[in-house]
Amino acid sequence: MLRRLSTFIIFGFLYTLSWAQQPLISYVDPFIGTGGHGHTFPGAAVPFGMVQLSPDNGRAGWDWCSGYHYSDSLIAGFSHMHLSGTGIGDWLDISVMPLLVPLDDTTKTLKVPFSHDNEKASPGYYEVTLDNGIKAELTTTERCGYHRYTFPQGSTPTIRFDLAFHLNWDTPTETHISILNDSTLVGYRYSTGWAKVQRVYFAARTSASFTKTILNDGQSASDMVDMSETYDEGTGVTAQLLFDGGTSKSIDLKVALSMTSYEKALLALDEIQGWDFNAVRKSAEDKWENELKKVRIHSKNDELKRIFYTACYHTAMAPTLYSDADGAYQNANGDIHTMPNGASRYTLFSLWDTFRALKPLFTLTQREKYTDMLNSMLTFHDENGLLPVWDLSTWETNTMTGYHAIPVLADAILKDWPGLDAERAYQAMIRSAHQDIRGVPDYIEYGYLPQNKAGGSVTITLEYAYDDWCIAQVAKKLGKKADYTTFMERAKSYAQLFDKESGFMRAKNSDGDFVEPFDPYWSEHDFDKSQYIEGNAWQHSFFVPHDVRGLANLYGDDYKGLSNKLDELFSASSVMHGDNISPDASGFIGQYAHGNEPSHQIAYMYTYIGEAWKTQEKVRHILDSMYHDGPDGYAGNEDAGQMSAWAVWSIAGLYPVNPAAGEYVFGSPMADETIFALTDGQQFTIRALNNSEKNMYIQSATLNGEPYENTYIRHQDILNGGELVFKMGSRPNKRFGRKPETWPGN
Repeated sequence: MLRRLSTFIIFGFLYTLSWAQQPLISYVDPFIGTGGHGHTFPGAAVPFGMVQLSPDNGRAGWDWCSGYHYSDSLIAGFSHMHLSGTGIGDWLDISVMPLLVPLDDTTKTLKVPFSHDNEKASPGYYEVTLDNGIKAELTTTERCGYHRYTFPQGSTPTIRFDLAFHLNWDTPTETHISILNDSTLVGYRYSTGWAKVQRVYFAARTSASFTKTILNDGQSASDMVDMSETYDEGTGVTAQLLFDGGTSKSIDLKVALSMTSYEKALLALDEIQGWDFNAVRKSAEDKWENELKKVRIHSKNDELKRIFYTACYHTAMAPTLYSDADGAYQNANGDIHTMPNGASRYTLFSLWDTFRALKPLFTLTQREKYTDMLNSMLTFHDENGLLPVWDLSTWETNTMTGYHAIPVLADAILKDWPGLDAERAYQAMIRSAHQDIRGVPDYIEYGYLPQNKAGGSVTITLEYAYDDWCIAQVAKKLGKKADYTTFMERAKSYAQLFDKESGFMRAKNSDGDFVEPFDPYWSEHDFDKSQYIEGNAWQHSFFVPHDVRGLANLYGDDYKGLSNKLDELFSASSVMHGDNISPDASGFIGQYAHGNEPSHQIAYMYTYIGEAWKTQEKVRHILDSMYHDGPDGYAGNEDAGQMSAWAVWSIAGLYPVNPAAGEYVFGSPMADETIFALTDGQQFTIRALNNSEKNMYIQSATLNGEPYENTYIRHQDILNGGELVFKMGSRPNKRFGRKPETWPGN
């Protein structure tokens, strides 16, 4: 009996040890989000890299915004730049495709069938064997993609560069290829699309010499044999590189990018020394493993771990690197600058989405890169006159509403972020808050944005009010008392649109009257005609994260009015009315729509009015129903990390309802333990005792061994390190969080 027990203990110890040593990247599935409306891509990348090397199906359409959708069965090429989880189809620059034989029709886009059974993806690596027998493997560094193509017997190995390749919004305007020698080519691709000016330069080198090239300028083909300085240019240049099939069964290819010049792209080729594909893949995997170690969880639920670590993976996709290794970059104005002190320039700031949860998460997970990201936004301001709204390739796409670089910068200033000039940032914030576009003058004049002055007026008013509150907090910190008073008054603008009779925020015209008729279920996707952006009155009426109890006072009845309205939101019919309903509103629980960002803080609002148990219940429901470990694992667009950041915070048991307040509201932790790695080897641990599917309610909490009654925790408390312990149970403890002094937002 003792021997049997000892054997059991030994095997149990070995099992635990093997589980503890399981690489975190093994839980990441890059295919999560590639189906449904997630709009993610499965290809190879490193955290925040310039190169994101992934397959493209060659099909246009909203669900192919990333170039790839899991429902498809064709591959048209492997391009080097992708948008992760957005609703816009741009980039897909420098497309490369291996071929069995060169194409006679050099303008044709060849789409080759494949099966998901012959496809694999993991952090930093992608592999597919096409139905024609060619095996493609991809990995990458920050600025250089590494391809390995294995060709079947009897083929004439051919690698095609197609600068004409484009989908959706993107259209090439000028392209160029120069063949420098029998293994090196350079070129550029200029295009217009959602971002009107995009310039990408590349340099490519093959492991074997190509014996022949076929160039095409988009109109006529030329069969080139001489490899010295041959070139072609036009609006859609292609180049086919032909190799000796007798000696070149497997061919490696490096493709480096620069936004400055192809001379800089040639230098970027040196990010990969030699021709060791596996070593480059291992380096990429190590970068991801180190990234994932920043927030670790313990759970017996492998599905939860796949959801969590894939979410962490997706939070490190954007913004993306834009500058060369020396900090040089070319902006959309055509000016070449260099970031000071070895800093990097970043682009792809989807701020309407990511100010809510992703950017606050970065203040814990991106201590090394976040300063450069923040200063990239200030550099954008210096070059364009205003802070970015949605920056792509350093072009202001002017998409979505609010001026949400402000809460991102305010959060950093209020957290005393190193390397950020608070006064410089504040002046940029003030300038954006007094801009003469985007309805701001009318918002200032009327105290709200009238619907007869601009579309989306309700959403814009609520978001400007929040952004103005953020400015007020920075003004207070910097001792600017008059500005503090001004912007705190502007922060109350939301109240102008509250209709006590219906309990909704409603559009008003400039005469002060509500717009009639009114239907809270009505959705209009045309921004100029809409009153609510990408949704309806149900989703948008609760966006007052800076003054939840002020909102509750408008409802009256000692906070019960707001509580009842929130209950009604989650139990209402999920129908939407209208002839042009926004497709972005998705993932419904009642009229709560988790598939789009305006709903993301709502479940946590109960905690601000003494009903934390309802928050716990709703958050668990959302996590259970809106996140899965399959291709359709997201309820809507992943949106450059925001959908994933919500999951990371909420699985840990926290959420930044007010993204610039420096406090994280308690939800219902799904993980048994979450560990945030901090600087200097410190860590902050969240433990959930007696945690289970049924035990979703917090019974009590301790912080560093002492009873803790607050229903939130401050950012500084996390930075101090320590342990937050929740005792969980199957029944609500309605006393926990009932006292007003324990509520967030005090």
